[in-house]
Amino acid sequence: MKRRSKNITNKIPPVIAMAAILFIWFGVSEGEVVPSYMLPSPINVVKALVGDIAMILTHAKFTLQEAFYGLAIGILLAFCMATLMERFKVVDLALYPIMIVTQTIPTIAIAPILVLWMGFGMAPKITLVVITTFFPITVGLLDGYKSVDKDAIDLMRSMGASRMQIFTHVKFPSALPQFFSGLKISASYAVVGAVVSEWLGGFNGLGVYMTRVKKAYAFDKMFAVIIFIVIISLTLLLIVNVLSRVVMPWLRIERGNRN
Repeated sequence: MKRRSKNITNKIPPVIAMAAILFIWFGVSEGEVVPSYMLPSPINVVKALVGDIAMILTHAKFTLQEAFYGLAIGILLAFCMATLMERFKVVDLALYPIMIVTQTIPTIAIAPILVLWMGFGMAPKITLVVITTFFPITVGLLDGYKSVDKDAIDLMRSMGASRMQIFTHVKFPSALPQFFSGLKISASYAVVGAVVSEWLGGFNGLGVYMTRVKKAYAFDKMFAVIIFIVIISLTLLLIVNVLSRVVMPWLRIERGNRN
Protein backbone atom coordinates (compact mmCIF):
# COMPACT_ATOMS: atom_id res chain seq x y z
CA MET A 1 0.00 0.00 0.00
CA LYS A 2 2.85 2.37 0.88
CA ARG A 3 4.60 1.55 -2.39
CA ARG A 4 1.44 2.29 -4.39
CA SER A 5 0.89 5.64 -2.68
CA LYS A 6 4.57 6.49 -3.23
CA ASN A 7 4.27 5.73 -6.96
CA ILE A 8 1.20 7.98 -7.21
CA THR A 9 2.99 10.76 -5.31
CA ASN A 10 6.03 10.52 -7.60
CA LYS A 11 3.83 10.96 -10.69
CA ILE A 12 2.17 14.17 -9.46
CA PRO A 13 5.14 16.58 -10.05
CA PRO A 14 5.70 15.63 -13.74
CA VAL A 15 1.96 15.83 -14.42
CA ILE A 16 1.82 19.31 -12.87
CA ALA A 17 4.91 20.38 -14.85
CA MET A 18 3.40 19.17 -18.14
CA ALA A 19 0.09 20.87 -17.37
CA ALA A 20 1.95 24.12 -16.61
CA ILE A 21 3.85 23.94 -19.93
CA LEU A 22 0.63 23.34 -21.87
CA PHE A 23 -1.10 26.20 -20.01
CA ILE A 24 1.75 28.62 -20.79
CA TRP A 25 1.86 27.44 -24.41
CA PHE A 26 -1.91 27.95 -24.76
CA GLY A 27 -1.74 31.39 -23.12
CA VAL A 28 1.15 32.58 -25.30
CA SER A 29 -0.46 31.40 -28.56
CA GLU A 30 -4.02 32.48 -27.78
CA GLY A 31 -2.87 35.80 -26.33
CA GLU A 32 -0.93 36.40 -29.57
CA VAL A 33 2.30 37.04 -27.68
CA VAL A 34 3.79 35.04 -30.56
CA PRO A 35 1.95 35.06 -33.91
CA SER A 36 -0.23 31.98 -34.35
CA TYR A 37 1.43 31.06 -37.65
CA MET A 38 4.75 30.77 -35.76
CA LEU A 39 3.41 29.11 -32.61
CA PRO A 40 0.06 27.38 -33.18
CA SER A 41 -2.06 26.67 -30.13
CA PRO A 42 -2.12 23.14 -28.63
CA ILE A 43 -5.71 22.77 -29.85
CA ASN A 44 -4.71 23.42 -33.47
CA VAL A 45 -1.76 21.05 -33.13
CA VAL A 46 -4.04 18.27 -31.83
CA LYS A 47 -6.47 18.92 -34.70
CA ALA A 48 -3.60 18.72 -37.19
CA LEU A 49 -2.37 15.48 -35.61
CA VAL A 50 -5.83 13.89 -35.77
CA GLY A 51 -6.51 15.18 -39.28
CA ASP A 52 -3.18 13.99 -40.73
CA ILE A 53 -2.75 10.85 -38.63
CA ALA A 54 -3.07 8.51 -41.64
CA MET A 55 -0.31 10.32 -43.54
CA ILE A 56 1.86 10.53 -40.41
CA LEU A 57 1.49 6.81 -39.73
CA THR A 58 2.43 6.02 -43.34
CA HIS A 59 5.66 8.00 -43.00
CA ALA A 60 6.26 6.71 -39.46
CA LYS A 61 6.41 3.15 -40.80
CA PHE A 62 9.59 3.96 -42.73
CA THR A 63 11.17 5.94 -39.87
CA LEU A 64 10.50 3.14 -37.38
CA GLN A 65 12.01 0.58 -39.75
CA GLU A 66 15.18 2.65 -40.05
CA ALA A 67 15.32 3.18 -36.28
CA PHE A 68 14.72 -0.51 -35.53
CA TYR A 69 17.30 -1.83 -38.00
CA GLY A 70 19.86 0.76 -36.92
CA LEU A 71 19.29 0.09 -33.22
CA ALA A 72 19.52 -3.69 -33.72
CA ILE A 73 22.80 -3.36 -35.62
CA GLY A 74 24.03 -0.85 -33.01
CA ILE A 75 23.30 -3.30 -30.18
CA LEU A 76 25.12 -6.12 -31.98
CA LEU A 77 28.10 -3.87 -32.78
CA ALA A 78 28.19 -2.54 -29.22
CA PHE A 79 28.14 -6.07 -27.74
CA CYS A 80 31.00 -7.23 -29.97
CA MET A 81 33.10 -4.11 -29.34
CA ALA A 82 32.53 -4.01 -25.57
CA THR A 83 33.30 -7.72 -25.21
CA LEU A 84 36.51 -7.47 -27.25
CA MET A 85 37.59 -4.29 -25.42
CA GLU A 86 37.05 -5.95 -22.05
CA ARG A 87 38.87 -9.11 -23.09
CA PHE A 88 41.88 -7.47 -24.80
CA LYS A 89 43.39 -4.33 -23.28
CA VAL A 90 45.13 -3.37 -26.53
CA VAL A 91 41.76 -3.35 -28.30
CA ASP A 92 40.36 -1.13 -25.55
CA LEU A 93 43.24 1.32 -25.93
CA ALA A 94 42.92 1.33 -29.72
CA LEU A 95 39.14 1.59 -30.14
CA TYR A 96 38.02 3.81 -27.26
CA PRO A 97 39.49 7.04 -28.73
CA ILE A 98 37.93 6.22 -32.11
CA MET A 99 34.56 5.76 -30.42
CA ILE A 100 34.92 9.16 -28.75
CA VAL A 101 35.73 10.77 -32.10
CA THR A 102 32.60 9.31 -33.71
CA GLN A 103 30.48 11.03 -31.07
CA THR A 104 32.11 14.44 -31.52
CA ILE A 105 31.04 14.63 -35.18
CA PRO A 106 27.62 16.36 -35.47
CA THR A 107 25.05 14.07 -37.06
CA ILE A 108 23.78 16.92 -39.21
CA ALA A 109 27.30 17.19 -40.69
CA ILE A 110 27.85 13.52 -41.43
CA ALA A 111 24.36 12.82 -42.79
CA PRO A 112 24.94 14.55 -46.19
CA ILE A 113 28.14 12.55 -46.68
CA LEU A 114 26.30 9.29 -46.01
CA VAL A 115 23.56 10.27 -48.47
CA LEU A 116 26.23 11.10 -51.07
CA TRP A 117 27.92 7.73 -50.56
CA MET A 118 24.86 5.51 -50.19
CA GLY A 119 22.05 7.27 -52.04
CA PHE A 120 18.57 8.24 -50.87
CA GLY A 121 17.41 4.81 -49.69
CA MET A 122 17.38 3.37 -46.19
CA ALA A 123 21.11 2.57 -46.04
CA PRO A 124 22.39 6.05 -45.02
CA LYS A 125 19.58 6.46 -42.49
CA ILE A 126 20.32 3.12 -40.86
CA THR A 127 24.06 3.87 -40.85
CA LEU A 128 23.48 7.20 -39.08
CA VAL A 129 21.27 5.50 -36.49
CA VAL A 130 24.01 2.91 -35.87
CA ILE A 131 26.59 5.68 -35.38
CA THR A 132 24.39 7.53 -32.88
CA THR A 133 23.21 4.49 -30.90
CA PHE A 134 26.13 2.10 -30.46
CA PHE A 135 28.22 4.38 -28.22
CA PRO A 136 25.96 4.55 -25.10
CA ILE A 137 25.41 0.80 -25.19
CA THR A 138 29.11 0.05 -25.68
CA VAL A 139 30.15 2.29 -22.79
CA GLY A 140 27.41 0.85 -20.57
CA LEU A 141 28.42 -2.74 -21.27
CA LEU A 142 32.11 -1.97 -20.87
CA ASP A 143 31.56 -0.28 -17.51
CA GLY A 144 29.37 -3.20 -16.46
CA TYR A 145 32.05 -5.74 -17.36
CA LYS A 146 34.68 -3.78 -15.45
CA SER A 147 32.53 -3.38 -12.33
CA VAL A 148 32.09 -7.12 -11.79
CA ASP A 149 32.93 -8.36 -8.29
CA LYS A 150 36.46 -9.80 -8.47
CA ASP A 151 35.70 -12.22 -5.64
CA ALA A 152 32.89 -13.77 -7.72
CA ILE A 153 35.31 -14.27 -10.62
CA ASP A 154 37.94 -15.81 -8.33
CA LEU A 155 35.30 -18.13 -6.88
CA MET A 156 34.29 -19.30 -10.36
CA ARG A 157 37.93 -19.89 -11.29
CA SER A 158 38.54 -21.88 -8.12
CA MET A 159 35.62 -24.11 -9.12
CA GLY A 160 37.21 -24.75 -12.53
CA ALA A 161 34.93 -22.50 -14.60
CA SER A 162 36.05 -21.60 -18.10
CA ARG A 163 36.25 -18.02 -19.42
CA MET A 164 33.00 -18.53 -21.32
CA GLN A 165 31.25 -19.78 -18.17
CA ILE A 166 32.56 -16.80 -16.18
CA PHE A 167 31.35 -14.47 -18.89
CA THR A 168 27.94 -16.14 -19.17
CA HIS A 169 27.20 -16.54 -15.44
CA VAL A 170 28.97 -13.54 -13.89
CA LYS A 171 30.15 -10.79 -16.23
CA PHE A 172 27.22 -10.49 -18.63
CA PRO A 173 24.45 -10.66 -15.96
CA SER A 174 26.33 -8.07 -13.89
CA ALA A 175 26.56 -5.75 -16.91
CA LEU A 176 22.83 -5.94 -17.75
CA PRO A 177 21.77 -2.91 -15.64
CA GLN A 178 24.35 -0.70 -17.40
CA PHE A 179 23.36 -2.22 -20.75
CA PHE A 180 19.71 -1.25 -20.30
CA SER A 181 20.71 2.22 -19.09
CA GLY A 182 22.60 2.72 -22.35
CA LEU A 183 19.75 1.16 -24.33
CA LYS A 184 17.29 3.72 -22.94
CA ILE A 185 19.45 6.53 -24.31
CA SER A 186 20.03 4.78 -27.62
CA ALA A 187 16.34 3.99 -28.12
CA SER A 188 15.48 7.69 -28.06
CA TYR A 189 18.52 8.54 -30.20
CA ALA A 190 17.43 5.99 -32.81
CA VAL A 191 14.24 7.81 -33.78
CA VAL A 192 15.90 11.25 -33.69
CA GLY A 193 18.82 10.01 -35.80
CA ALA A 194 16.47 8.55 -38.39
CA VAL A 195 14.45 11.77 -38.61
CA VAL A 196 17.58 13.93 -38.94
CA SER A 197 18.91 11.76 -41.77
CA GLU A 198 15.56 12.00 -43.56
CA TRP A 199 15.74 15.81 -43.53
CA LEU A 200 18.62 15.70 -45.99
CA GLY A 201 17.16 13.43 -48.61
CA GLY A 202 14.67 10.66 -49.16
CA PHE A 203 11.17 9.91 -50.32
CA ASN A 204 9.44 8.66 -47.16
CA GLY A 205 9.71 9.11 -43.41
CA LEU A 206 8.73 11.59 -40.72
CA GLY A 207 11.75 13.76 -41.55
CA VAL A 208 10.63 14.03 -45.17
CA TYR A 209 7.10 14.87 -44.03
CA MET A 210 8.42 17.57 -41.67
CA THR A 211 10.42 19.12 -44.52
CA ARG A 212 7.36 19.25 -46.74
CA VAL A 213 5.04 20.86 -44.15
CA LYS A 214 7.77 23.33 -43.18
CA LYS A 215 8.08 24.50 -46.80
CA ALA A 216 4.29 24.89 -46.87
CA TYR A 217 4.45 26.93 -43.62
CA ALA A 218 2.02 24.47 -42.00
CA PHE A 219 3.58 24.80 -38.55
CA ASP A 220 0.61 23.20 -36.81
CA LYS A 221 1.38 20.00 -38.73
CA MET A 222 5.08 20.34 -37.95
CA PHE A 223 4.34 20.60 -34.23
CA ALA A 224 2.01 17.61 -34.59
CA VAL A 225 4.86 15.51 -36.02
CA ILE A 226 7.16 16.63 -33.19
CA ILE A 227 4.58 15.50 -30.62
CA PHE A 228 4.19 12.21 -32.49
CA ILE A 229 7.97 11.65 -32.39
CA VAL A 230 7.96 12.37 -28.63
CA ILE A 231 5.19 9.80 -28.17
CA ILE A 232 7.20 7.22 -30.14
CA SER A 233 10.34 7.91 -28.07
CA LEU A 234 8.43 7.62 -24.79
CA THR A 235 6.86 4.37 -26.00
CA LEU A 236 10.30 2.95 -26.81
CA LEU A 237 11.56 3.93 -23.35
CA LEU A 238 8.55 2.19 -21.79
CA ILE A 239 9.27 -0.96 -23.83
CA VAL A 240 12.91 -0.93 -22.68
CA ASN A 241 11.81 -0.51 -19.05
CA VAL A 242 9.39 -3.45 -19.31
CA LEU A 243 12.04 -5.56 -21.05
CA SER A 244 14.60 -4.79 -18.34
CA ARG A 245 12.16 -5.90 -15.64
CA VAL A 246 11.51 -9.16 -17.48
CA VAL A 247 15.21 -9.87 -18.11
CA MET A 248 16.37 -8.80 -14.61
CA PRO A 249 13.65 -9.92 -12.16
CA TRP A 250 16.19 -10.04 -9.30
CA LEU A 251 16.51 -6.24 -9.31
CA ARG A 252 12.77 -5.86 -8.73
CA ILE A 253 13.01 -8.28 -5.81
CA GLU A 254 15.98 -6.39 -4.34
CA ARG A 255 14.17 -3.06 -4.59
CA GLY A 256 11.10 -4.57 -2.97
CA ASN A 257 13.17 -5.87 -0.07
CA ARG A 258 14.80 -2.44 0.38
CA ASN A 259 11.42 -0.72 0.49
